[in-house]
Amino acid sequence: MSDAAAGSQARTLDGKAVAQSIRDEVARGVVELRERTGVAPGLTVVLVGQNPASQVYVRNKEKAAAEVGMRSEVVRLPTNVSEGDLLARIDSLNADPQVHGILVQLPLPGGIDEHRVIEWLDPAKDVDGFHPVNVGRLSIGLPGLAPCTPAGIIELLRRYDIPLRGRHAVVVGRSNIVGKPMAQMLLREHCTVTICHSRTQDLDAVCALADVLVVAAGKAGLIGGRAIRPGAVVVDVGMHSLTEESEVRRIFGDDPRRLKTLLDKGSALAGDVVQVEARERAAWLTPVPGGVGPLTIALLLRNALDAARTALR
Repeated sequence: MSDAAAGSQARTLDGKAVAQSIRDEVARGVVELRERTGVAPGLTVVLVGQNPASQVYVRNKEKAAAEVGMRSEVVRLPTNVSEGDLLARIDSLNADPQVHGILVQLPLPGGIDEHRVIEWLDPAKDVDGFHPVNVGRLSIGLPGLAPCTPAGIIELLRRYDIPLRGRHAVVVGRSNIVGKPMAQMLLREHCTVTICHSRTQDLDAVCALADVLVVAAGKAGLIGGRAIRPGAVVVDVGMHSLTEESEVRRIFGDDPRRLKTLLDKGSALAGDVVQVEARERAAWLTPVPGGVGPLTIALLLRNALDAARTALR
């Protein structure tokens, strides 16, 4: 698909539809692997404590794995579990040949070193792509398990035939989960990449240079129309729950659906981009929700399948 004409309403990059396509591909891959080896991929999620958001995420991952035919298991540990006991449980999962992918749901309770826990994982089973070995392989261009959200964004852009080679990409945010690996993946696609963050001077002016703008700053409505070059591709990674009508109107204008959601549910989801302004300037734009979010779980499933294929080779 070619870029929409500048000045027209931005076209939608439908992450939900692309995610479903990837899930269908994974499901077919699971059938093929099972027929060839007699083994279905096994994905285990480790959940420590009672964080409500984490419990929702884990249920969604467990359901998604089952839907594509994977064996899924959730290891639930109490909030007061010791770091030693958690590492011992990971040791057992690392050694279990029926477990091909391991995901430790973050955040972990205070007192547990998240970096140490991630390093304890077998890199070949690290389906989140956070282990230093996998981070290093990504940085030098070797194949490996890559972080799911940025990998999903690359898939989204590819499947909409968004040209990347030679384009100027700006990434807002430098987290280990999205910003840094996103920049690495865009470099691998032959983009010229600029990384912005909270201390970037004149953020809007830097963003306005972008052909491809990926916003993962963690601040609702940070990027408005002034920061978007006409005809740019804008990917909004943020996810926030807004409870004030003024904020909903600032980001979505007078969109009746958003206002009704706020009225009915007491909150409405929004991203890091002022969508009502972005739609007037961008050529392509991800919605919130329904943009990047569904891709993350889809790529997690693909990573789990890839890990199983490697283990059963």
